[in-house]
Amino acid sequence: MINKLLCFVVTIFIFSGCVQRDVPIPRAKTKNSYVNTWGQQNNTEKEENVNVFDLDENITETKTNIEENNAQQKMERITFPIEEYNRLSRSGKGTVKGSIYMQDAYGKKVIGAGTRLYLNPLTSYSEQWYDQSYIGGHKMQKADSRLFNYLRFTASDTNGNFTFYGVPSGRYYLIGTVKCGRECGYSSLKSIRIATEVSVHGHQVVQKDLSRMID
Repeated sequence: MINKLLCFVVTIFIFSGCVQRDVPIPRAKTKNSYVNTWGQQNNTEKEENVNVFDLDENITETKTNIEENNAQQKMERITFPIEEYNRLSRSGKGTVKGSIYMQDAYGKKVIGAGTRLYLNPLTSYSEQWYDQSYIGGHKMQKADSRLFNYLRFTASDTNGNFTFYGVPSGRYYLIGTVKCGRECGYSSLKSIRIATEVSVHGHQVVQKDLSRMID
C-alpha cells in the first residue's frame, strides 16, 4: 500500500510541470552620457552655425560709409590654422556671464536686448579678424566654414544679460552687437559690434560685461 502511494505521488510530481524554468533576466539599461563639446549647441538655433554674418562683415558705426565705397576690396584672411584649433579643449566647466550695452558719458545705457553673442577662441585666425576688422575697420572675406565648429553661441535676455555654460579653459574674444539709433546720436538704426578678450580657467565663473562708450 505504501509503495503504491509513493508511486502515485512521484507520478503526480512528474506530470505536474513542477520543474524550474529559465527566467529571463532583463539587461541593465545604460544611459548615453551627453558631453557638451565645443561644436555642439545647447539650443535649437542649429541653422545659426552657418549664419554668422556679423563675424564676416565690418559692423560698426562706419558700416554705411564702407559699403558706399565700392572700390574697397575685402581683406583676405590667413589660411585656416587647423593645427591650432585641433589643440583646443572641446569640453569644460567654466562660465562666462555679464550684460551687453552701450553707454554715454552720463552713464545712460542702451541695452543689447535679445541679441546673439559669441565666444570665439583666440587663435592667429581670430586675432587677424580682431586686429583688421574690429579695430582696423576693414571688411574681410567670408570666414572658413570650419571656424563654426569652434564657436560658442548664446543670446541675451530682455535686460541684456547673458551666460555661457560649459566653457573650456582658454582665451576667447567675447563678441556681440547692440542696435542703436537716435539714442546714440545716429540718424538711423545701426548695429554696433562690441568685442573684448576674456580668459577662463577650470570651473571659474567669469563676470565680464560687453560694453562700449557712445561716440
